[in-house]
Amino acid sequence: MFDFRLKVFYTVAKRLSFTKAAEELYISQPAVTKHIHELEQQLGMALFERIGNRIKLTRAGQLVMHHAEIIFTDYRNLEYDINQLKHTQGGLLAIGASTTIAQYLLPPLLAKFNQRYPDVKTSLTNGNTEQIEQALFEKSILLGIIEGSSKNPLLKYVEFAKDEIVLVGNASHPYGKGEPLTPADLKTIPLLMREHGSGTLEVITDELKRLKIKITDLNVAMYMGSTESIKSYLRHSPCAAFISLQAVQRELQTGEFTVIPIRNFRITRKLHFTYLQGLQDKLAQLFIKFSRQHITE
Repeated sequence: MFDFRLKVFYTVAKRLSFTKAAEELYISQPAVTKHIHELEQQLGMALFERIGNRIKLTRAGQLVMHHAEIIFTDYRNLEYDINQLKHTQGGLLAIGASTTIAQYLLPPLLAKFNQRYPDVKTSLTNGNTEQIEQALFEKSILLGIIEGSSKNPLLKYVEFAKDEIVLVGNASHPYGKGEPLTPADLKTIPLLMREHGSGTLEVITDELKRLKIKITDLNVAMYMGSTESIKSYLRHSPCAAFISLQAVQRELQTGEFTVIPIRNFRITRKLHFTYLQGLQDKLAQLFIKFSRQHITE
């Protein structure tokens, strides 16, 4: 019973909501309240305090949360090691990836991984780099894969693969009359850009600085929240956009889009696995090893 109460506490602490915890655990809200009350009685201290309609962890709650994270990591690793003895793999692996990776790079890898380890249940959520890092801090995912060069000291980063960002446009519209664009030319083309917080926007901004160009110098027609929405817009517009080469392979092959070269401009970025410093989740490490072995296949 202590273990389930601890799971209930951990879920409430992550969501800071009795209602959301009840939904996630498939039990009633009164049952959640009962388990928390019994755990508080067992420990002899309050774990949550109410502030208006919100709840927050007490100092005792923060301490229990810290140890609960260690305990549940140990449980996952115990399950992993037992499965190793049985020559099987099992468990739950929650992954989060920034949008381009989640849409274009990960699905084939996950399909291969799930075929190799059918007893491992994987889940994939996507968001921009900031959202993925926040999900790691909130413990809603165990492993992130991001496009940006963010270096938060609380996170560990492991190189995953390389990707190239190119400027693309609708092939039916002329750009630069076949010659590579100059920085001055680039300022005249209407551009679609990814939203603030996007890893793609971060690396573009850094490379433009090298050319002494600021985002505010550009003719930005619109900021958009996904590569797919940008691609859809480009099909009906003379705009151009900086997009991962991974994301436009099909459109380049069919001749729908064209790469627009820019003089002395090339963005090759590193993609990274990221997870909380000190977290040694063996299932996450298994996926990292598998992915790095199969990324070029």
